Amino acid sequence: MRHVRLLVLREDLPQASLTLADTESFHPDPRAPQEQRLTPLEDCRYQKLYQQARSRLDKIRQVIPVPDADLREIRVVPLEELSETNAWLGEAWESCLQHQERSRKLAEQARLLEEQEAALANFSELHVDLGALRAHKRFLDLFIGVVPRENVDRLQGALGLAGHLLFKYMERGGNAHVVIAGPAGERETELQSLLATAGFTAIPLPQGLDDSPEAIQAEQRAEREHIERARRELEQEVEACAASFRDRLARAETVLTLAEPFVTLDPAIRSAGHLACIAGWVPAEALPRLERRLEQTLPHPFSMESRKPRSDERPLVPSVPVRHRLLAPFAMLVKQYGVPRYGEIDPTFLFTITFLLMFGTMFGDVGHGGVLALLAWLFRRKLGRFYPFGVLAGLSSVVFGFVFGSVFGYKDILPALWMSPLYDPILMLQLALGWGVLFLTLACSLTIYNRFAVGEHIAAVFGHHGLVNLVFYLALVWGGVSLGATGAFGLVPAALVIAALAALAVYNWFHLDSPIGEKILVVLIETLETVIGYISNTLSFLRVAAFSINHVALAIAVLTLAGMMGAVGHVLMVIFGNIFVIVLEGVIVTIQVMRLQYFEGFSRYFSADGREFAPVRLRRPPRPA
Repeated sequence: MRHVRLLVLREDLPQASLTLADTESFHPDPRAPQEQRLTPLEDCRYQKLYQQARSRLDKIRQVIPVPDADLREIRVVPLEELSETNAWLGEAWESCLQHQERSRKLAEQARLLEEQEAALANFSELHVDLGALRAHKRFLDLFIGVVPRENVDRLQGALGLAGHLLFKYMERGGNAHVVIAGPAGERETELQSLLATAGFTAIPLPQGLDDSPEAIQAEQRAEREHIERARRELEQEVEACAASFRDRLARAETVLTLAEPFVTLDPAIRSAGHLACIAGWVPAEALPRLERRLEQTLPHPFSMESRKPRSDERPLVPSVPVRHRLLAPFAMLVKQYGVPRYGEIDPTFLFTITFLLMFGTMFGDVGHGGVLALLAWLFRRKLGRFYPFGVLAGLSSVVFGFVFGSVFGYKDILPALWMSPLYDPILMLQLALGWGVLFLTLACSLTIYNRFAVGEHIAAVFGHHGLVNLVFYLALVWGGVSLGATGAFGLVPAALVIAALAALAVYNWFHLDSPIGEKILVVLIETLETVIGYISNTLSFLRVAAFSINHVALAIAVLTLAGMMGAVGHVLMVIFGNIFVIVLEGVIVTIQVMRLQYFEGFSRYFSADGREFAPVRLRRPPRPA
């Protein structure tokens, strides 16, 4: 990555911005320059017009579709054309606003109608005039509400003693909907106490329902038909409006797309007199092409200076993400954790390889993997750029299915290239531990390289997962293997373990600014954490073998159950059992692999606090998957 400083005449700024956007290789640097004479642009009419026009176009897009920009001709948009476009978009928005307001009113009418229908549903079983229930009665008390079903009989008996009647017209869930009637003004306090004790909850009659339910339903049907007719008429008017505006909207979208780079670059532009300066970051390999394009497009001379990033600028330097089509979905998963710092190794390629190896090991079956890959391919349009993830994971499962000799759980269809994981579980566990040691060693090595690359030399040697940690871990593994093979840990590995732990303790001691007692406690805890951490991290990889064995065991369980059924049941059990295995275990295995990658890998060597390279670019329509 190189820091670029481009000096052009102010009148060439729009063309320079357009060229930088067209090459998609310039990441703006908004920092103020050291030269005091360079100041931000004072004339902001272009930027204000663009912002207003873009806002209007985005609001119009909510009402009618806006065609994509036509970028076959890359040209500078003058201020006058931008102003004219903004004015027309203002008129177009006024027209669209009327459609939007009518649509909003229709939606509000439909919402109110739905609320009325829901309220009416509660009283439809009454078959009485709701207006009569709402009216005030001089000699009669009426209560409408719900009571827990188990309290109805008890409440009915108590109300009878009080001279009131209870009518149950509907039961729903655990409640009974009731109407209570009785003489007004007598024993009112006693009645309220009875209702409260029985758990009675009143249901207020909503406004607008002052007729019989049948009459109200008829009115609602007519109202809904009216709303639907109004909606169809509005849709026809909107379609006609969209057709009449289509060409002008396409031109407006094109104008704004071509004007956008100049506006985007505004924070990175400084000027002094007739000169303007644009600063930013450009990948080193893209510099020659960028310079050629500027020479071809700028009408006046320009100056372009570039230099390597300074050490104090490293946190500001963007990192270029992986753009390979097959690696794109894995890069998206890496990005969920964070962006690598400039100078660090991008973990996407390593993540892809280790993810596929672990997934295939834990989900090895030719049939299951083939189904996954096929489904990912068939639904590639819905999955978008993520479909290669499913295809590659499925193919990895197919490859390991050949290694294990498994097709939908059947072991006698294909001869295994090696063996089934269930035949020798101890060997699988040993291989999983070996995989864990290799993975953690590789992760620590990347940590050491990354820290040396960003100039953190002391941390690369003594920091967490640094060189001393790696020596300790490898010596611990060496001693553990010797202990298993010969019964003795070994003098050399023991000496290396003690020396590494002592070096870490001394390093921590001199880097702590605390009282002696606290220092001793912290050093002891951190040293113990180092030992326990590496052991537990290695043991985490036993899940690779565990899920590999589990996958075979689940398949055997499905086939065993199928063997206990008749011909039809056998076929159905095999089909639905394999669907169950693919869905359930596929999800679980993916989560487990992600867990190993994130917590045992990324947390070890990936700082994830970098800046993503986001060059100025033209807003082109997305490519189809």
